[in-house]
Amino acid sequence: MPQLRVLAGPDPNHLSSITHLVNTNLPCKVSSDLFDGQIIANIKGFNKDTEYFDRDDRKGVTWSIQVQGRFLQPHSADDILFGNTFERPLHLPWGSGAALKFMSYLDPNLTHDLTSQTKPWALSPLVATMPHFAHSHKSRPPKFPSSSSLTDDNSQLSLAFHEEDEDADSPLSSASSSTSSLSSGSSIHSGDSGNSSSSSSSRKSHSSNGSTSSKIKSLSKIRRGGGHSMSRNGNGAPPPVNLHTAAQRRSYFSVSKNRKSVVFGPEDIITTDFCYGFLEFAPSLTLRLPGGISFDLLRYWDGQPVRFMCCERKASNVSRSDSEPWGMSFWCVAIEMVD
Repeated sequence: MPQLRVLAGPDPNHLSSITHLVNTNLPCKVSSDLFDGQIIANIKGFNKDTEYFDRDDRKGVTWSIQVQGRFLQPHSADDILFGNTFERPLHLPWGSGAALKFMSYLDPNLTHDLTSQTKPWALSPLVATMPHFAHSHKSRPPKFPSSSSLTDDNSQLSLAFHEEDEDADSPLSSASSSTSSLSSGSSIHSGDSGNSSSSSSSRKSHSSNGSTSSKIKSLSKIRRGGGHSMSRNGNGAPPPVNLHTAAQRRSYFSVSKNRKSVVFGPEDIITTDFCYGFLEFAPSLTLRLPGGISFDLLRYWDGQPVRFMCCERKASNVSRSDSEPWGMSFWCVAIEMVD
């Protein structure tokens, strides 16, 4: 198995090693002005074995990133993205088109520019891409960490549904630009393991044309739905009810207007498990696709970290001082090779 190091933090510039926590079911805490939560990482064949991969409902899974936390500023579900971001161009192997088609099959909401000559990326709305997702509003969230696997619980999503019209001047449509201009300090430390590391600094400030404080304040006053008796809102979106399975949730949130009609804020606790089996880390780093197609990724990995990042959608009307095609980061997990 290649020598790997796993890091986590609020953004790519503030990461700390959590290698010692991988496969221990112990969380690391990630906090910033935008997000407060915990992260658990599992990689099959890494460090010691974990019972996670022996569970009946996780058979065939080779890696998992579990997160529980809350967004400290209101964001629509359309503006919260998850996926991979890179700092420099990728050296894609022959046949990579098949891999991209497979990823699009797994996640029809995936958008990407992996051939970018600056900063490649592949991102999807978090609520539509996660294979396992649970939402709690002003109530007890799933136990975290837990000896049981996360299953979908979307019974309270209707409480995050807003019933107002969306227009160009609405606070919802400016959610991305409002938080992109925030300056925030950040820190990370490990959970109950007794080992901890922390770092703090000021993030770069990004300006927007409007008032950040007024946009956040008005967005927080959006009238939320009251339950299963709701009808479609002014944007034509039906309320998120009767979403009993992951397939039903992902189908509902595959529609942009539905995502824009759900707002997550400090009172909403989100729990996710991003886990799949197409990427193997032992005995070598291998991507396996249906039909017997496989890639030895070590032959093409140029050494830059592979980042799994939850971030804002970059607002089209916000001027950024850098060239990043994504917005501010909520949390980030990176896997890198050790020399």
